[in-house]
Amino acid sequence: MDRSNLYRRFRTLLIANRGEIACRVIRTARAMGLRTVAVYSEADRDAMHVALADEAVLLGPARARDSYLNIERLIEAARKTGAEAVHPGYGFLSENAEFARACLDAGLIFVGPTAGMMTAMGSKSGSKALMEKAGVPLVPGYHGEAQDEATLAKAAEKIGFPVLVKASAGGGGRGMRIVRSAAELGPAIVSAKREAKAAFGDDTMLIEKYVDNPRHIEVQVIGDSHGNLLSLFERECTLQRRHQKVIEEAPSPTLNAAQRETVCAAARKAAGAVSYVGAGTIEFVSDGKDVFFIEMNTRLQVEHPVTELITGIDLVEWQLRVAFGEALPLKQDEIRLNGHAIEARVYAENPTKSFMPSVGRISTWRLPEEAGGLRIDAGYRQGDTVSPYYDAMLAKMIAWAPTRDAAIERLNRGLENSDVRGIVTNIPFLSALMTHPKVRSNAIDTGLIERELAGLTAAGAAPGELELCAAVAAIVNAERGTAQDDANSPWRTFGWQPVGRRQRSFAFRVGHGPEHKISLNYGSGPSTLVIGERELAFAMAPKEGGFDLTLDGVKSSVAAVIDGHELYLRTRNGRFDLHWVDPFGGESEEHVGEDKIAAPLPGTVVAVLAAEGAKLEKGAAILTLEVMKMEQTLRAPFAGVLKAIKCKVGDIVQEGVELAEVEPIGE
Repeated sequence: MDRSNLYRRFRTLLIANRGEIACRVIRTARAMGLRTVAVYSEADRDAMHVALADEAVLLGPARARDSYLNIERLIEAARKTGAEAVHPGYGFLSENAEFARACLDAGLIFVGPTAGMMTAMGSKSGSKALMEKAGVPLVPGYHGEAQDEATLAKAAEKIGFPVLVKASAGGGGRGMRIVRSAAELGPAIVSAKREAKAAFGDDTMLIEKYVDNPRHIEVQVIGDSHGNLLSLFERECTLQRRHQKVIEEAPSPTLNAAQRETVCAAARKAAGAVSYVGAGTIEFVSDGKDVFFIEMNTRLQVEHPVTELITGIDLVEWQLRVAFGEALPLKQDEIRLNGHAIEARVYAENPTKSFMPSVGRISTWRLPEEAGGLRIDAGYRQGDTVSPYYDAMLAKMIAWAPTRDAAIERLNRGLENSDVRGIVTNIPFLSALMTHPKVRSNAIDTGLIERELAGLTAAGAAPGELELCAAVAAIVNAERGTAQDDANSPWRTFGWQPVGRRQRSFAFRVGHGPEHKISLNYGSGPSTLVIGERELAFAMAPKEGGFDLTLDGVKSSVAAVIDGHELYLRTRNGRFDLHWVDPFGGESEEHVGEDKIAAPLPGTVVAVLAAEGAKLEKGAAILTLEVMKMEQTLRAPFAGVLKAIKCKVGDIVQEGVELAEVEPIGE
């Protein structure tokens, strides 16, 4: 086989991915003068990455295995468009040695390590064996080839509980389970294997000692084909939920200069064991005293922007230059650490409902401008649809500042000034996390979010005087906006009426809570708002995304979105969702009981965990769905008898479809 195609100059790049990372790669490639080719599934026909690229090729149906994971179709897309190189992004096939090999066989440059390097380091089991031989410290564990349940159970018993069951080919928390007793091990292995197979096509497992209260430290490395291998400092990725990173920052606030050099040297040693070429990340776990190697990711990481902001290096550009066959432009001692950067992952998910993914059309997309140290890497726009077939990440918000405290403040300000509607996002949760005193003081570990979850997802404050006045102003502003379209409408002038003075009454509520009443007085003279016994002078000046509201001489900025009778407001007091009670009656709402065991989102039934007629305790697992590449287990809402299972393994179910019926005991 001709290996001369491994590294050479090219003009056309195919990005074998979607969403935020595809957009990210396209922007740098275009800035370098490259022609870009996007690929897409039927669900992504109108996606942002498709619009950004010079050309785009349809791969197939929405399911990843029929599109983004289909190697033959990706190679054919490159052939059709004349692409000479492929950038895999992260996720999907980015760490798949078979894909890297197929690209080489097709005469394509794979922007990443070789298949051999990927096999050696991309496998968590294989890399641990290699690191053990190289003398890099490891977490005690089992990473052997035997995968039968008896072998895994014996290994777990020898290591000692708690243990971590982990997909060897995994990432992003998929195929990973914490197991604290022997009784939990069997079901955890079955579930982790099933999830790993669906996400990565490989259900090989490893078991390692679970480090309680750990910190997650990782080091960015990059190597070229001339024997140069650099580390670009470390990142702290300790703030996680279910092994999925939520917040990442660089450098780590935990390490001093000496510790930093030690861990970076260990990372270079680890990557050097395979003469690594391309961008990669060496991941470590710390128990507060020692640092242990856990795995290498042979690709770009989601959190790479924080490294870029503290070094001034465009990692995607360096990846492409390495693929051109160029030498890295800097030496190790020329890389400088400047300031602090922190990143938050914005997801389409509902933190108040166990982070259930949210799907639908994005009706409003307002994120702050990228300026003053704030960067936003997004894969969606207003009008785009979030489907249930892929990862739920919408964007990343990254802030840089000279100090950690200033970077946190800048990031939180960006989150507070973001409004995304039509779907539910984790933005309020991220803001609550950024303002948590333990995060500010760096008193964190990987379990902090789970321990503090109740406070981080607590309901916001009830609407006050400002919010009720803003709700009225939002309605009047919307009505006046409609009138502006008619040049002859008298309503173009706020508060217009033919004669005299009138009063208009409004009522709002939060959810199914009590009504809050407020009146608007308008006509001749200044307009006022009346709440109870208080009357406030009222003025409003519309602006993009909302209006300036002046109450008794105090001006406040308000962001507002109205969808029928549903109002979203953002004031200085936070975010508020209000329902405008229909002034003409006719309110009809469906009250769905919590006893309905229904699909929360479109998904696939992957396991039925209880039999019809079984007596169930409250919280007992009934069945498992695969939704957005993650497993969601539906549980009994109360103690009862499982009267009926209305689905079977393999069924593709739509949102709201009833899947099981539980009859309360005693009824």
